[in-house]
Amino acid sequence: MPKMIILQCRAELLRIFRNPSYVFWSMAMPILFYLVYTRLVKVQTSMADWKTFFLMSMTSFSVMGSAIMNYGIRIVQEKRSGWTAHMSITPLPAGVYFIGKMVGQTALHLCIVLVLFAVGFGVSGVRLSAWQWGLSGLWILLGSTPFLALGSLFGTMKRVDTASGVSNVVNLILAILGGLWLPLETFPKGMQAVGRLLPSYQYGKGVWEIGRGHVPPLGSIWILLVYLGIFMVLSTYIRKKQEAS
Repeated sequence: MPKMIILQCRAELLRIFRNPSYVFWSMAMPILFYLVYTRLVKVQTSMADWKTFFLMSMTSFSVMGSAIMNYGIRIVQEKRSGWTAHMSITPLPAGVYFIGKMVGQTALHLCIVLVLFAVGFGVSGVRLSAWQWGLSGLWILLGSTPFLALGSLFGTMKRVDTASGVSNVVNLILAILGGLWLPLETFPKGMQAVGRLLPSYQYGKGVWEIGRGHVPPLGSIWILLVYLGIFMVLSTYIRKKQEAS
């Protein structure tokens, strides 16, 4: 089994990085979005650590969006093309197939994190200690697992256009209400109360705290784990129900 997992992960990594246009646009759009908001749009804020806050927010938003949309839509595309059905008649367990896809997506996320951190350092002048850079990157990668599970949930949909539309709307709602575009404190109190319950806010909160020199709150970790469990259970239940019908 371990060898099977390694080989499947290797195959998925090769598949992703042999598609340069996919990799390019996965990293180009987050960089463009970040530069527009930091170099062209003047945000009025009293936050002393705005540059750090926004770098971590945009990196989290980019990785979250990639996990929710790119990952989920690709699963639907493979299912529609018959590739998933073909894999189901091979000796490869379904769990190994999804582990490989998650590892490949995480490798792409690592590239996004490194590139955006480099842009933040070189262009925006964000300065953090070595442990803050390292722990921030690790948090963003590990904290994205609930969103990969959410992407897998959207991957159970039957149509690519449906999965694309729904995942895009959910991604935007999570980003806005989760405070990844603007600090949650700038919203009405009712929206703040809703936002603090979302996984996107807890995801961002962890990396914001690291940027301020603190460790991620234990509450954020537990909330993300709860969402991870919910999305995994729902995804597995729907997938098994589809296989049985």
